[in-house]
Amino acid sequence: MSRPFIRVRGLTRSFRKDSQTVEVLRGIDLDVAKGESIAIMGASGVGKSTFLHILGTLDRPTSGTVEYDGKDVFQWDERELCQFRNKTIGFVFQFHHLLPELTALENVMMPALIQGMKRARAAALAREMLGELGLIHRVNHKPGELSGGEQQRVAIARALILRPEVILADEPTGNLDRRTGEGVEDLLLDVRSKLGATLVVVTHNISLSRKMQRQVELIDGRVANPTR
Repeated sequence: MSRPFIRVRGLTRSFRKDSQTVEVLRGIDLDVAKGESIAIMGASGVGKSTFLHILGTLDRPTSGTVEYDGKDVFQWDERELCQFRNKTIGFVFQFHHLLPELTALENVMMPALIQGMKRARAAALAREMLGELGLIHRVNHKPGELSGGEQQRVAIARALILRPEVILADEPTGNLDRRTGEGVEDLLLDVRSKLGATLVVVTHNISLSRKMQRQVELIDGRVANPTR
């Protein structure tokens, strides 16, 4: 059997609140194949977003391991983690977190500029990505001049400009109306297919979860239905 692209073992995460220890994740084991699409589901407060943040190396586990292609990423220092995150992972959140003073083009360029890419090359890649997502006519508009669906597509373009191997999405349609949300769902899946990327989505949206190849439920900080 081939090695999973993402391998999670014994993952826990706890937080101190006042004088109490709150256990959010209680020992998660999960394997994800390269190019697979997975929906992470469960009630509010079970640790879905915390789990996604750890997968994306935005947070560190209390214990346990997360391996990407056989490498335990939390053995790395912060500089190495930052480089890995910027190169390998694209993030899409419920709230797009676009910088309001920048245009759509400038927002999408940011990950490439952070990586050290020359501005002209970053602009060309950002324009190409916005064009692929149907926003070429909006490149010079600021977020406040865009609809909710357009803002989320800009956020997706920003997440994908470096052609990441992994796309992590946290309630990507949670702030959109049904019709706009369905368009974003189909867009994410289409882009995943074109890039051959691994897609992990945290969602309450049954429609979106059914479009994923696999559904994983978290209950009380544990995976309820690990199928591999």
